[in-house]
Amino acid sequence: MAMNLGNDESAMSEINVTPLVDVMLVLLTIFIVTAPLLTNAVPVNLPKATADLSMDHLEADHISVTEEGSLYFNDVEVTAEELAEKLNLAAQDVDTTVDIFADTKVEYGVVAKVMAAVQRAGIVKFTFVMEPESVK
Repeated sequence: MAMNLGNDESAMSEINVTPLVDVMLVLLTIFIVTAPLLTNAVPVNLPKATADLSMDHLEADHISVTEEGSLYFNDVEVTAEELAEKLNLAAQDVDTTVDIFADTKVEYGVVAKVMAAVQRAGIVKFTFVMEPESVK
């Protein structure tokens, strides 16, 4: 704590770091609260892959197909018809990318229908997201 006991007009050379610490604690709290929201919220068992996969499409729309065959578009459950409508809206942006999260136990036909809906909407950039295998 800096105190000026005299009347001389010299500048105080100490920096008060308390406001800086307060700001950093607020930023840390915001980061801790928002970090879990950046992951896929629909629980899906992804297939394993040995390729070097990265999450480059942070702004991509995502479709999740659960084990029961339920469809989710950006974490909101939809029917096949609603999915087609949402994909048509998303396709209006030329750079739209779609990530498909499909559970390992989903029938191939369900995933093929999702892929066909993406292609019918005119979206050419889509990826299947997989969980990386652990290297032994």
